[in-house]
Formats: sequence, C-alpha cells, structure tokens
Amino acid sequence: MNTLITSFTNSISWVYQMITFQTLWYQNYFWGLILISLIIWSLEIVFPWRKEQSIFRKDFWLDGFYMFFNFFLFSIFISGFYALLGQFLQSIGLNKNSLTLIHVNDLSPITQLFIFFVLSDFFQWFTHLLLHRFHFLWKFHQIHHSVKEMGFAAHLRYHWMENILYKPLKTLAIMLIGGFEPEQAYVVHFIAICIGHLNHANLNITWGPLKYVFNNPVMHLYHHAYTLPKNKQLGVNFGISLSLWDYIFRTNYLPKPNKDLEIGFQGDEKIPNSFWKQLWVGFKN
Repeated sequence: MNTLITSFTNSISWVYQMITFQTLWYQNYFWGLILISLIIWSLEIVFPWRKEQSIFRKDFWLDGFYMFFNFFLFSIFISGFYALLGQFLQSIGLNKNSLTLIHVNDLSPITQLFIFFVLSDFFQWFTHLLLHRFHFLWKFHQIHHSVKEMGFAAHLRYHWMENILYKPLKTLAIMLIGGFEPEQAYVVHFIAICIGHLNHANLNITWGPLKYVFNNPVMHLYHHAYTLPKNKQLGVNFGISLSLWDYIFRTNYLPKPNKDLEIGFQGDEKIPNSFWKQLWVGFKN
C-alpha cells in the first residue's frame, strides 16, 4: 500500500513541478507538449493540405483532452501499478542490468540516444502491428482509428489500455541497453512526439527520399484509410517515427497522395462520441 501511495503522490508532484516550471526544460513534458502542439497546429493553419477542413476539425476538443489524459492523468493513476511491477521484477532477479544486450557506456551521448531511438521505435512498431493482427487488441486500438478528420491531436487519441501495452516495451528497450540512463530518454520522447504530431497533421509532407526512413503525414493517412489494399486487409504503414520497418517487413503502402482519402474503418459509426463511453470500448464488444 505504501508503494501505491508513494508512487501516486510522486506522480502528482511530477506533474505539478512541470506546470510550475520546476523541471529542466527538456524534461518538461507538460509545456513541451503544448509548445509542440501549437507549432504544428500553426503549420496546419498556414499550410493546410485539406483546405476545406476546419481549423477546429471534427473531434478537435475530444482529441485535445485525450492528449492530456493519456500523457498525464492516466500516468498518475497507473503509476502505482508500474511501481509494484518493478518490485516484482526485482524480486525474481530482473533488474536494469539483467537483460542487457547492448553496452553503450563508451559511446557518445548522441550515439546512445540514436540506439535507444531506433530500438524503442522498433518495439513500438511491432506492438502497433500486434494491435492490428489480434482482434482482442484491435478492440482497444479502434478508438484511435475512429478519427474521421486528421489533425495533430489525433496522435494521442488512443484507448487507455494502449498505455499499459506500450510503456513496458519502452522500459524493456532501456533495460536492453547497458549504460543508458533513463533520463536521456526525455530527448528521444520529445522527438517522437514531434514526429507523431506531424504524422497526424493536415499537412502534405512525404520527406522525399527520406520517406524510406521517416514516417510522414501522407504515409500515415493511408494507415488510417477506410479501404485497405486487398492483400493487406489487416493494415499498412505501422511505423511510429520510422517508416524503415514497414519497408523492411513489406507492410508499406504509399500510392499517389490523396488528400480526400476516406479514413476510419467498417463499423466505426458504432464508436460512441463521448470520451467516458469510449473508456469502456473493447470490454463490451
């Protein structure tokens, strides 16, 4: 019980310190998220790909709430669970050094960050693939695909169960890298937020030849397409930050950019409009 209470209060304190500027700038997820969102939203306003789409698109405020719920409110709520999980893993001999596969102690900080970025992105790509491959996981992931008009905030509209699925894998990525300090992950996380926001934004960006490395708004729009290729009915373009994995494992699909592409999935009209009702989607169907 003490572990739960301590974790809960520490998480509340962590959010409060960010709001009141008591953390280092590169560790301040709260204001960093707001700044990144405002910048990319401004790009959408100035350079919209779908010009007929409203600045305050469909479900704009719902997605905005999801951003803060998934990033902060749910993190506070679930913090005790992760603390207990950490204690359990240590009790069975699993700790930061027990799973180390790559030692980066002697490498430069930039190289360490690069290795962590690539490794964690692969784990997230693989998790994303599983969310589409298994029906019991798709039942939760369909909340993200219920977006009907794309915009930056759609990036963080996802079911709270996905927090439980993704975070342990990010922790595993850190445990596999010996000598890598978790504090360094802040930089990688901010980069991932920027790319994720861009991928969902109302922007016509493909990065040219770099499309084979980095995910982009056009490629990700096809991931949300209502109608999928006949030979890829379980999904395409699962990349989070990197498109590299899709090209390696042949889950890529990028025909001619189509700004009017219908997005969603068959049956998406059954997804409730209310955030509170969406909390229970996946358990009832």
